[in-house]
Amino acid sequence: MSQRTEKIERLARQVLGEAIQDLKDPRVGFATVTRVRVSGDLRHALVWVSVLGNDEEQESTLAGLRSASPRLRSELGSQVRMRYLPELKFELDRGAEDAENLERIFQELHAAEAAPGGPDDGGEGSIPG
Repeated sequence: MSQRTEKIERLARQVLGEAIQDLKDPRVGFATVTRVRVSGDLRHALVWVSVLGNDEEQESTLAGLRSASPRLRSELGSQVRMRYLPELKFELDRGAEDAENLERIFQELHAAEAAPGGPDDGGEGSIPG
């Protein structure tokens, strides 16, 4: 990836993040732009957003962002000098949600190992060390 593309992605993340906060659409909840990937020809941009709320609120926010896409593109074009304004595609960034699920699984595994009868109690089924 070229330095120019990386710079555009950074700027787009910042500009879109600020523009989303200014949207008046009641469907758009608290959304944070976590990353932006721009195609090599700069005509398409995939925008990942993290949205607080349940699945319904997240989908509602995505619908609001898709509806506001022309306005967000215009804002991006006014602040970032580019030959083409990229088409914006919004996706949920489930990274934080996935991390939470993994943490919960690790805690459950740790609790199971520490419980009587677990693998570390030296009882039946354990391998002598």
